[in-house]
Amino acid sequence: MFRLLNRVKFGSCASYSTAPAIPAPETTPAILYSGIFINNEWHRSKSGKTFPTINPSTGATITDVQEGDAADINIAVQAAKNAFKLGSPWRTMDASHRGVLLHKLADLMERDRKYLASLETLDNGKPYAVAYAVDLPASIASLRYYAGWADKNHGKVLPMDGNFFSFTRHEPVGVCGQIIPWNFPLLMMAWKLGPALATGNVIVLKPAEQTALTALYVAQLTKEAGFPDGVINVVPGYGKAGAALVAHDEVDKIAFTGSTEVGKLIQQGSGTGKLKRTTLELGGKSPNIIFKDADLDHAVESAHFALFFNMGQCCCAGSRTYVEDAIYDEFVERSAARAKKRTVGDPFDLKIEQGPQVDEEQMNKILGLIKTGKTQGAKLVAGGERVGDKGCFVAPTVFADVQDNMTIAKEEIFGPVQQILKFSQLDEIIERANNSDYGLAAGIFTKDLDKANHVIQGLRAGTVWVNTYNMMAPQVPFGGYKMSGHGREMGEYGLEAYTEVKSVIMKVNQKNS
Repeated sequence: MFRLLNRVKFGSCASYSTAPAIPAPETTPAILYSGIFINNEWHRSKSGKTFPTINPSTGATITDVQEGDAADINIAVQAAKNAFKLGSPWRTMDASHRGVLLHKLADLMERDRKYLASLETLDNGKPYAVAYAVDLPASIASLRYYAGWADKNHGKVLPMDGNFFSFTRHEPVGVCGQIIPWNFPLLMMAWKLGPALATGNVIVLKPAEQTALTALYVAQLTKEAGFPDGVINVVPGYGKAGAALVAHDEVDKIAFTGSTEVGKLIQQGSGTGKLKRTTLELGGKSPNIIFKDADLDHAVESAHFALFFNMGQCCCAGSRTYVEDAIYDEFVERSAARAKKRTVGDPFDLKIEQGPQVDEEQMNKILGLIKTGKTQGAKLVAGGERVGDKGCFVAPTVFADVQDNMTIAKEEIFGPVQQILKFSQLDEIIERANNSDYGLAAGIFTKDLDKANHVIQGLRAGTVWVNTYNMMAPQVPFGGYKMSGHGREMGEYGLEAYTEVKSVIMKVNQKNS
């Protein structure tokens, strides 16, 4: 997905202002939907409660959203269950037509791309230029990719001893609970909807409470695209709504993207009552390894992008930057200079690279970890403070002389804080890179491909980038090892969690002529 940045200027939004493909944003986009979407209709919460969604650039309330809880989740699950009944319009629909509907949804998102990007920037704080040029195209591409799979996910005829005819059927799992995070609201929604709908499942989706607005707008687009009643339901709310979805006995599968802490609770909850399938894409503390033979200019800019993209709010961020000792001092100097040049401010300004963190809680967590880094002896060489007194802005921050046992080298900061560590030996760095509870991603920068291949085999991570970082595509699976979760999203692998495999064995009578 992030490869789209290359069409403008790698690692920088500075040139977006001269890109003719990016129209001026809607700085005050109309808020059209803030309710609960069930059975292709809008509802108020059963409790009558609402919650505010906040503009992280200003701290002002954008609007109040209906607060779903267990009662609303139950209604949504029943609607999905009805839509999944054998003989329903969704279950009798040709597989190819499911693909047509996904293409229609992608078309509608393309039509409303400017509005959706503006709404994402307002609610999430990410730069509009990135939302328009990266998040929207990547979301649309994911839906189109899975639209193509709708009539191609089929079983096999299998040889079997004896007089039998055997084959497999790939069938939908059923009611899928999907819980998406706040860092890439549209993209994570597309990653969840695409494979589930292509394989014929029905969905109850809970967006993050911080960033529900684009998910609610896309819900209306699914109705406009022609999806039958009850196939897609969206219930905004806090964690108790997510917990109710996980605990519901009529839910067959849970897909969650978010923190490892919450992922562990979801794994536990999915094992009580009715056993559910789970896919978990969780946190990371990804090593980015810079060898002395790397192209230094490229490595510095790539490592900057690996960490600071999306305000550092990426689960796969290259947040442990390991640099070989021979080039360490120069790398630190250049990285600090690059961070100091990074533009921070109004995310609707096309010249801005970095907007606010998603909310005040996240900002304070980041500032607290920066303080811990200084206390434990890391050397602050750039940033380290809040920017301004309004909104949730944190200065691009770089620490040098970071040691593996420091808190900032072990905990996921999820913010614009680069930690640069020194290494000397090849085998040493493989061991140190793996010495983490996480295993989501890793990066390697070297001109020696034999060395790169050796390190690739040693690293325990779901994705390894070589001489690049954050480059993704719908065709390539994504997911983690260890505490970074299990299961894969995107690519053909992303279909597996949404498909049951049924074996059919038929006796064949043989008569002598």
